[in-house]
Amino acid sequence: MANFYITTPIYYVNGAPHIGHAYTTIVADVFARHYRQRGDDVFFLTGTDEHGLKIQRAAEDRGIEPQELVDENSAKFRDLFEKLELSHDRFIRTTDADHKETVLEMIRRMKESGDIYLDTYEGWYSASDEAYYAEDEIEDGKAVATGSEVEWVEEASYFFKLSKYQDQLIEWYDSDTVPVRPKARRNEVRAFVDGGLKDLSISRTTFDWGIPFPDDPEHVLYVWVDALTNYLSGVGGFDEAGETGGFWPCDVHLIGKDILRFHAVYWPAFLLSAGVDLPKQVFAHGWWTVEGEKMSKSKGNWIDAFELADEYPLDLLRYFMVREIPLGSDGNFVQERIVERNNSELADNLGNLVNRTTKMVQSFIDGEVPAYTETQNEHDVALRKAADVILATVRDAMNKREPHNALDAIMSFAKDLNQYIQTTQPWKYNKEGDIERVQHILYHALEGIRWVAVLASAFVPDAAQKILGALQLTSDDDLQLASLKWGGLPAGNTVETPDVLFDKIDLEAIAKEEEQTKMVEKKQKKSKGKKGDSEKTGLVEFGDFMNIELRVGRIESAEKVEGADKLLKLSADVGEDNNRTIVAGLAKSWDPSDLEGKQVAMVTNLKPAKLFGIKSEAMVLAAETDEGKLELAFFSENVKPGTRIS
Repeated sequence: MANFYITTPIYYVNGAPHIGHAYTTIVADVFARHYRQRGDDVFFLTGTDEHGLKIQRAAEDRGIEPQELVDENSAKFRDLFEKLELSHDRFIRTTDADHKETVLEMIRRMKESGDIYLDTYEGWYSASDEAYYAEDEIEDGKAVATGSEVEWVEEASYFFKLSKYQDQLIEWYDSDTVPVRPKARRNEVRAFVDGGLKDLSISRTTFDWGIPFPDDPEHVLYVWVDALTNYLSGVGGFDEAGETGGFWPCDVHLIGKDILRFHAVYWPAFLLSAGVDLPKQVFAHGWWTVEGEKMSKSKGNWIDAFELADEYPLDLLRYFMVREIPLGSDGNFVQERIVERNNSELADNLGNLVNRTTKMVQSFIDGEVPAYTETQNEHDVALRKAADVILATVRDAMNKREPHNALDAIMSFAKDLNQYIQTTQPWKYNKEGDIERVQHILYHALEGIRWVAVLASAFVPDAAQKILGALQLTSDDDLQLASLKWGGLPAGNTVETPDVLFDKIDLEAIAKEEEQTKMVEKKQKKSKGKKGDSEKTGLVEFGDFMNIELRVGRIESAEKVEGADKLLKLSADVGEDNNRTIVAGLAKSWDPSDLEGKQVAMVTNLKPAKLFGIKSEAMVLAAETDEGKLELAFFSENVKPGTRIS
């Protein structure tokens, strides 16, 4: 049994997870699941990076301790990965005790190699990027590469002799194993190193939220020495490194191209200094844009990862992210493309294949897998040949880190199966009473479907599980690639038709929901006003204010609006004979059960509006947090429903 160790970056906990975090971790999960299917012993590591000046400043701004801040933000990533149903083996945090021990051992070894010395650092530093920049990398007070603001720093610092390892790094880049990929990224980082390396500042004295430098507690370790070492501590530290066995060296460090220098220059140099084997591969993927534009909160096209997971089925999200772009290229997140992939490829191709085949088995041959019979004609031969090719193709594509090509081969085989059924026409032979021929055709179709489900399970695990379950294949062994021998589907198994694997998406319905939701949000904004002193509107007369009826309303019931992901239908007691019905855009922030029985502030004299066919007779007041959650103004039971708010 071979080992396979794959990592994502550990994500910096200065904000909420976005589409980029989801993408990296989903792709890593696809690889982890695939290599488990090979029978490899897989370790999939992800987690959060929690030290540094940026965290300390953010905590100070909020008046809380840094540990409280990182606990809060790290939980968001853990919750996201649970929501995405990822299969990581460990979620590591740089505040974990075993990680700190490994970092200190890393520094000890680097000192032992004579690679650390004390000097003074003068230069540009970005707290946002946690990175140092040379003069030619700065323009108008910002880092050219990232646009982040920089500040001039002068302080005592421990340095690492990065320049010592320039030749060894070049030799590593040029090795036959091609450790940095894609080729363009390898060329980029090689050119950087070939231009000459300067020694690297690895400690700071201007903040204290980090791991203290050994034997000199006035210094805190530079965050990237701390963060990168997680790849060792995550699998047991130095007990698992080098010649002692275990999962190290890492098979794939999967990263975004923006942190290539840290992973392909600094990290291997640290390892060389510490006497540890270098990783087998650093693979830098591209960035996602939205409708062709870079994501930005100010542009309103920022994609929150939680909202993304709510908006689309997980299998569709995984499928689109892997299928849409080659790993290493930039991608464009366009809703129309997601819908097209779902409707034409998943629903019409794979979903239709499974649905039509299982229904014919139930209708024509009593819903059981027939006995296997050898190939009989050119159609059978072509299908067998396609099956022989696909297994090797998928393996090869995954070895080359080309999951999009693996998925393309799987979906092409599903098309071959649909064509096989269309050409062999089992319904014709059933009508003629040639049951043996019907059994032969449907066995081969079912066997092909089994192959598709097994091969696709790393990409669309929920759908694959449903397909295999419909064939009564539910053991772990049934998912292994070793099970893919033609004719391996057991005869006599009951065949069921699974629930619809992929619902078609109606873009017009989505557009209608978004339009109606915007109407709700517009009304809410009119009621609650703008945020911040600088955004206040003009003064109003007291009489104008009194014309607005603000009352306490008790929410008696709450439920989601069918066909609208963001809307809730509320029934509220506002002190009248009958309850009011309210349509509110709260579904992304509140579970209906959490609102029932609560007393909240409402505007009760708005002109009724019809939203999704429901007459809305009032409005709930809300305020939006920086994280995008809508918070409500609650009242205790001491206040009666209908009480005027003034």
